[in-house]
Formats: sequence, C-alpha cells, structure tokens
Amino acid sequence: MKHFLIVVDMQKDFVDGALGTKEAVGIVPAVTEKIRNFDGEIFVTLDTHFENYMETAEGKKLPVPHCIKDTEGWRLDKNVAQSLKDKKYTIVEKKTFGSVELPELIEKAAEGDEFTTELIGLCTDICVVSNALIVKAYFPEMPIAVDAKCCAGVTPEAHEAALNTMKSCQIDIK
Repeated sequence: MKHFLIVVDMQKDFVDGALGTKEAVGIVPAVTEKIRNFDGEIFVTLDTHFENYMETAEGKKLPVPHCIKDTEGWRLDKNVAQSLKDKKYTIVEKKTFGSVELPELIEKAAEGDEFTTELIGLCTDICVVSNALIVKAYFPEMPIAVDAKCCAGVTPEAHEAALNTMKSCQIDIK
C-alpha cells in the first residue's frame, strides 16, 4: 500500500505574511516533524496568484494580495522548505482553494495500488477542506485523513468547524 501526504499551502503569506496568524505559526513545528517522519510520496500545494489578483473574483471578496507568484510570500515557509529538502515531493500550483489536478496526480503516483492520503496545512477552513473534499470525491473508497494538529484555520472556531465538516464527509480526523 502506498502512502501520500498532501501539504497544503504552507507558504509564507499564510504562515507569517499577509494572511498569517499565530495559530499558523504555531503548527510549523508539527508540520515539519510530520514531513521529516513521513515515509511515502508528498504533494505540496502552492496557492498561486498573479499581479491581477485584486481584479479576480477571489480578490474582490478577499482584498488582500497574497501568494503572488515568485514573491517571497508565495514561497514555502523556510522551515517547511528545509524539512522537504531530502524528500521526494511534487509541487502542485493551484489558482483557487482546491486543486482539480491533485487527484489525477495521486492516481498516477498510485500506479493502480491501494493507498492512504493524509492532508496537513493551511487554512483548515478554506484550502485544506477544499482539497480534502475533492480527493474524497475522487477516491470515495480510499482512506483519507486530516491531522488536526498540523492544520490551522483563519480562526480557531473556523478550524473546528472545518474539521467537523470533513468528519461528516467521512474524512478521518487525527
């Protein structure tokens, strides 16, 4: 059986940049430990926007420029990047909350074998839940989990609400 870890948007702007929170900063040690100890293939999503962000539908509802491609805020948190240094991983740039490309990449990497998938990262109530539900919809029979201690939401309350939503959708919460 293969094992996949999806590290969602552990980028500077979400950790301690434009949209960072103390809760996001607080999960970095657990995230880096999870990555270092993970034995399997890793997918790393990057929220990716461009200079026209404020003109996009998302930019009109969340008017805070963030994760503009090739800026410092778009890059992975330095501690997360360091933990990935000796690991095999695939970068998945996404232009919105969830990646429709991610399930196809997982399917290809699985090579027909059964697998487990675990998600960690930011923000629980936006991008983690979006990706978890996309993966669950694509692979309804495969075990999918989210490690709550390796996730943070926009607020602690939003984090808990997203965990409850995922649990209701038969995603295991660790």
